[in-house]
Formats: sequence, structure tokens, C-alpha cells
Amino acid sequence: MTAGLRVRVGRWATWIALVAAGIVFAYPFAWLVSASFKPRGEVFDNRLIPRTFTWDNYVQVWQEAPVALWLLNTAVVTVLAATAVTLSSAMVAWGFAYYRFRGRGVLFALVLGSMMLPGAVTMIPTFLIWNALGQVGTLTPMWAHNLFGSAFYIFLLRQFMLSLPRDLFDAARVDGANAWQLFWRIAMPLSRPAIAVTLVFEVQAVWTDLMRALIYLRDSATFTIPRGLKALVDAFGFGGEWHWEILVTASVITTVPMIILFFLAQRHIVEGVVAGGVKG
Repeated sequence: MTAGLRVRVGRWATWIALVAAGIVFAYPFAWLVSASFKPRGEVFDNRLIPRTFTWDNYVQVWQEAPVALWLLNTAVVTVLAATAVTLSSAMVAWGFAYYRFRGRGVLFALVLGSMMLPGAVTMIPTFLIWNALGQVGTLTPMWAHNLFGSAFYIFLLRQFMLSLPRDLFDAARVDGANAWQLFWRIAMPLSRPAIAVTLVFEVQAVWTDLMRALIYLRDSATFTIPRGLKALVDAFGFGGEWHWEILVTASVITTVPMIILFFLAQRHIVEGVVAGGVKG
């Protein structure tokens, strides 16, 4: 076998493997979308093209539950949480990356050590704090904890910021830039790939966060999408007769925004991962 033929065979084998993997990963969502257009009795017939096509499920799901309000609540919480954790983590990461001070290594090790704590360890103390502040039942606990940063994102951003040329910041200081200007006008724009990865990761985490919603949200008017889906499962599972057509339709509605986000942000995600791997 010639070298050129081996290259072509390898290229075709790669394409076939990628297409096969794509089909495997895309099939569950394709099945979910197909099931959302079927009547109840045909949801599990395993046909990707519905035998009986209907829009009634989408009409009914908006009538049976305040899905629009849940989407709005989730969007508000997601934007606030992603913005808060990105800015706070970036500021802490910049401090560890740029400034030299005694005990920096120990303090950074303590920050990383906080990642070793299971969420169950801090769950009850955190709830007691929010309860004492009178915020249980509101959306505040869903995002305000991000004001204190995240150890994982601090580590990710610090590793990227360490690769930024220090001479650039020294020159800016000579020109009269203060500490905030160094961070906001130079470090943040240069760290755009890592910032984009942080934002996308946090948006996905908050959008699918069910545990915190179960703990803090009480009223349907404050439900986020994961908590709303849980409410739908409870509401349409009575008497052993599951209304799966409503559940799969609601799942499609709540999944589509994340798919759109990843399509729009995939270039930034790849750039951030590649840059972090090369420079970190």
C-alpha cells in the first residue's frame, strides 16, 4: 500500500468514525424531538418520523405550565450567575497571576483545596445562612453565591493569565495605568478565550442546576427550568398514567437554548481549550 493510499484510507476511516460518533450522540435528541410531535400512544414507537404528526403537545405544554416564566427566571439567574462568577474569579485569578506577595502559594493551594470539599458538606451551612438572611424562596441563592468566585474557574483563568507578557503590563504602568486599568483594559481583553470558556461552562451548569432549585425554590412563580420539569414530572405522573408527550415536549423546549448557545460559542470554546492547553 502506497503512502498516498494509506493517507486516503486513514482520512476516510476518520470521517466514518466521526460520522458514526455524531449519529450516536445526536440520536437521543433526534428521538426526543420526534417524540414531542407524537400523540401519547405513539411516543415510544421508536420511529424518528412520526406516524401521526401533531403540534398539540406544544400547545398543551404552554397551557399546562408557566414555561415562559420558568424560562425567564432561568435566563435571569443564568446571566447573573455567569457574570458574577466570571468577574469575581477573573479578579482573584489576576491577583494570583500578576502580583507577588508572601504566602501566595499557600493561599492558592487553599483555594484549590476547596474543590476537594463535596457539595454535601457545605449544603446545610449555606442553606442556614440564606435562611437567616430571609432569601429562601427567592432567586437570590441561585446566583449570589457566585459573587465569591469558583476555585475551578480561578485556576483556569490564572493559568491563562500567567502566559500574558508581563512587559506589557509594566509598560502600561509606566504610562500611568492603575491596577484596575491593568486588569480591565489589558488582562481581560487578552484573556477573552478563557473568559468565553468560563461563561459557557457556567451557563450550562446553572441552566441544568436542579439540586439548588429543589432546596431554595418553593413557589411555582420562582421556578427555574429544571425545577419546573420536576414539577411537570410530578403533575403528569398521577395514577400511573404518565403523560410522556408533555414531558418530552417540555424537555425539547428547555434543551434548545443550550444547543443554540453551544453552536454560537463553539469557536470560542475551541480557542479557549487550545489556548489553555498550549499556554497553560
